[in-house]
Amino acid sequence: MKFFLYFSEILGRDVLDDKNQVVGKLCDMVLRLNNEVFPKAESIIVKKGLLRKEFANILLEDFQEVDGELKLKITRDQIKFQRQPFVSDFSIGQHVLDQQVVDIHDKKVVRVNDVHLLKVDNQLYLAHVDVGLRGIVRRLEWTKWVDVLVRYVSPKSPYLTQEELVSWKNTHVLNIGRTKNVVRLGVGREKLARIPPTALAEIMVDLDIFEKFSLFKVLNADMQRKVFTDLPVQEQEAIICQMEDQEAAILLEHIPADEATDLLLTLPKDKTRTWMRLMQSETSKNLQKLLGFSKDSAGGLMTTEYLCLGKDALVKDALQKIKDNVDYPGSIFYIYVVDDQHHLLGTTSFRRFINAPPQMPLAETCYPQQVFVRTDDGMEEVALLLERYKFSAIPVLNEEEVLQGVITSDDVLEELISLTWTKYKDQL
Repeated sequence: MKFFLYFSEILGRDVLDDKNQVVGKLCDMVLRLNNEVFPKAESIIVKKGLLRKEFANILLEDFQEVDGELKLKITRDQIKFQRQPFVSDFSIGQHVLDQQVVDIHDKKVVRVNDVHLLKVDNQLYLAHVDVGLRGIVRRLEWTKWVDVLVRYVSPKSPYLTQEELVSWKNTHVLNIGRTKNVVRLGVGREKLARIPPTALAEIMVDLDIFEKFSLFKVLNADMQRKVFTDLPVQEQEAIICQMEDQEAAILLEHIPADEATDLLLTLPKDKTRTWMRLMQSETSKNLQKLLGFSKDSAGGLMTTEYLCLGKDALVKDALQKIKDNVDYPGSIFYIYVVDDQHHLLGTTSFRRFINAPPQMPLAETCYPQQVFVRTDDGMEEVALLLERYKFSAIPVLNEEEVLQGVITSDDVLEELISLTWTKYKDQL
């Protein structure tokens, strides 16, 4: 008894009634989406006719056998056909076969060439998707001839013995941007949460805009922000322009300010104005300040997200500040000590105060030398100071010594790589 069969093995096969009369040919299989790991087959769609096609949706419980042959328990007269094709919430033919899916395990996008079904007590479950070449060959019914040819050319070829199957529980359907989202959002989020945001961003770069946006919408808000931040600016632009204005404004409010600024600089001014109006006033004011600086200046490179405490703060206050900001989008490694007018008094780092007594004034743990840049300093000067003092971030002051923001080494490196590529790409 076979426990597994491929959908291609029964696709297009004759369906017989209880008197062995041909009812039609199997053209699709409807599955029930539920909270189970593997979707269960609910019914089979049968097609008859050439020029005047008709369709019937027959429950799986009405079948005697679904394997060697497709045989019903009922007569042909009991089956109701209709001219319009059946549209289901989730079927193999419409929503899985030939679609692209995210392979959660290998963190890549693959195409479904066939479907592997598990048979248990005449019930069928979607167990695996076949993403290999054998799946295409099987669909074309060329397996016998291709196997003979491969054995002749390369008898030990992995093609002959290895199936490329991906467990359904480790997949997420992508091509749902053009149609109804057939995958339950909770299930999709649970699966995709296993992939690091950076890997998800790399996957999204290779997708078309429909798949890209479809995948992005399935993610929860926190994952959306992390993935969005890891995307190149042109990819960010493609996604955010598909969003409603309110959604876009909320997203921009919750990503690092320097990332939001870089994106806004590439967008049409009317879009920028619309989204800025929808943001909270403090966020909008900070972004407006950043947009006023030249992109390659310290002001243009900085972010307004950093941790600071007053001049009377103690070490225990700094430790509590870090605990309260674990998910902070900016850097939490450095804390800046400021006065009531926000003038910078000193810079300290987690390494300098982690072992200090809780009641020690935080100012006493600050670096002995003030290292900073001005808002109009160039990128080269920023990079030089970061390298000289081995800092991963440096504060940015205006002419009145007021702390405006910080620049991280990542921001400088990203900009330097971009400039170098622009300068030398034609010589490579």
